[in-house]
Amino acid sequence: MALEEYKRKRDFKKTPEPAGEVASRKDRERFFCVQKHLASHLHYDLRLEHDGVLLSWAVPKGPSLDPTIKRLAMHVEDHPLEYGEFEGVIPEGYGAGIVMLWDRGTWTPQVEDVGAALKKGDLKFTLNGYKLKGSWVLVRTSGRYAGARRGSGDRGPGSGDARSWLLIKHRDDWSGELDIAEFAPKSVKSEGDFEDILAEDTPAIWVTNKPARPVVGGETGAMLAKIIERAAKLKTDRVTAKGTKGAKAERQSPRRRAAVSGPPEGSRRLRKTTR
Repeated sequence: MALEEYKRKRDFKKTPEPAGEVASRKDRERFFCVQKHLASHLHYDLRLEHDGVLLSWAVPKGPSLDPTIKRLAMHVEDHPLEYGEFEGVIPEGYGAGIVMLWDRGTWTPQVEDVGAALKKGDLKFTLNGYKLKGSWVLVRTSGRYAGARRGSGDRGPGSGDARSWLLIKHRDDWSGELDIAEFAPKSVKSEGDFEDILAEDTPAIWVTNKPARPVVGGETGAMLAKIIERAAKLKTDRVTAKGTKGAKAERQSPRRRAAVSGPPEGSRRLRKTTR
């Protein structure tokens, strides 16, 4: 898709997301990331570097380490490489919400021709991230595969939708029944959660975008409201703590400050001279 669709959907005068250009990174490992995105609904964006862009799939329920579970993955527009390090707030418009860098690392295709595998709808690859490792496959759905994973309640958009894929973990040393999204919910970049990202002092995130309040309802809307409330409290507590610390320092007597910081340099020289 290159980046035309990505740019068409965004107003870069309003969003802190990178505009980006198709980049070339020869003779190095390919980057991958998973961004946890609270927008109109909570989902996880899997991004694989290929031909200077990030191939992207939106995974509503997030990756699963269980090989028996097939997770719906909707193929979306390619993103610029710079987007792989983005964590913050997207203002009003397409994708408005909070983005967390949930995992990152490198990936290796298990096929000779990635382009041919994408066209065929069967891309096998290995991930080496902080949370996701080992062998995986992305399979485009059709016919009987257009349904959902066993026992999940996920439903695909139906047969014949070229955007609908399944993300499946292969059985290896890194597979298992652990719910990795629940076990490790926080950012690999900031080590924080959504509320911590919102509470950052960075103007582009907190002041300029205020933060973004996308129009959402139901469970996601309630979740976002609580996150914004907790973020505001974190920010207030931090400002209060700084103010208290500063006031305490001002109240210290000169003798107390001297005991903490030590005597002035001149007084140390005077003592040595009089001994």
